[in-house]
Amino acid sequence: EDRLAKEVAWLADKADISEEITRLRCHLDHLRLLLDDDGPVGRKLDFLLQEMNREVNTIGSKANDQAIATLVVELKTELERLREQVQNVQ
Repeated sequence: EDRLAKEVAWLADKADISEEITRLRCHLDHLRLLLDDDGPVGRKLDFLLQEMNREVNTIGSKANDQAIATLVVELKTELERLREQVQNVQ
């Protein structure tokens, strides 16, 4: 019984994506700030989008839910589109 409880707790912790969502929200706030910046932000944007992609990948690997998996694919597509655009920004 004790081992089962530990296994369930471990699995619940492994599937918890709240930390990644929190970091992704912070990255989005930072992205908004960079987009309002008048200075050179191309490399910063590229790096930030790369970090956002990592968070989305982690969410995708942790979540065992079809709806989340669909959203992960959509997010990755949009992030890739943004990264392509950022390549042209100084």
